[in-house]
Amino acid sequence: MSEREYVLTLSCPDSRGIVAAVANLLADHGCNITESQQYGDHFTGRFFLRMQFVAEAGQAGAVGEDALRGAFAALAGDFGSGPGDSFVEWTLQARDVRPRMIVMVSKFGHCLNDLLYRQRSGLLDIDIAAVVSNHPDLEFLADSYGVDFHHLPVTPQNKREQEGRILELVDSYDVDLVVLARYMQVLSEQLCTKMSGRIINIHHSFLPSFKGARPYHQAHLRGVKLIGATAHYVTADLDEGPIIEQEVSRVDHTHSPEQLTAIGRDLESVALARAVNWHAQRRVLLNGDKTVIFG
Repeated sequence: MSEREYVLTLSCPDSRGIVAAVANLLADHGCNITESQQYGDHFTGRFFLRMQFVAEAGQAGAVGEDALRGAFAALAGDFGSGPGDSFVEWTLQARDVRPRMIVMVSKFGHCLNDLLYRQRSGLLDIDIAAVVSNHPDLEFLADSYGVDFHHLPVTPQNKREQEGRILELVDSYDVDLVVLARYMQVLSEQLCTKMSGRIINIHHSFLPSFKGARPYHQAHLRGVKLIGATAHYVTADLDEGPIIEQEVSRVDHTHSPEQLTAIGRDLESVALARAVNWHAQRRVLLNGDKTVIFG
């Protein structure tokens, strides 16, 4: 009988017996757990769980998958019965269903190029459905990989209309994630709220240092010894969203601004790709203003 692999994630108030209850439910449905990670946050009182499991097609597959979802929904309801915060979040996703993303970019193409290459090489567990840009400069790059390109110029006057078009593309491409790969525009609070937990940005430093233009020139002027990049979820608070991944490199007084820029672009590409892949594999769970990463 054929098998199918799934990923189950859960976030709920911490209490005894959660892992045992989930494991017993999966066993009762003929599933075999292949990977399990959990974390209880003493400070927030919340519990986080990620399980990978294999199910026979006759059990969790086809119509049986609906039965499994229903059984887990009933079980998850019990996890919110504790005192205080009763908010419960859970997802169940087949691993052979690849999530889809839109990459948004302005004129710097290094992160976009890296993501496109990784997807073509089979190094990303996500599909790039389209590239969106407020400039036409990188259309050739998207075309070279056979990915749809949408030029959506933005001005203060048409910002609401332009973001409405972005949301239309999210729907039409059935997109799970939007990635800002050096997209040099601030998203509106309305868009950030509507896509909460589904937009990842790459920031060209440790947050919140060296904001604005020419960050590596600012770093050079300050004589920094470490430069870095931060991948984070986007919120309405500019560059203050939950951090997913950071990369750093040691530098010294001999590095020119141009050399710092080149090093920084490599760091940005690596940090962003790692964050995107972890999100696609459902290894990132939100914990208030922070994240829990199950590597």
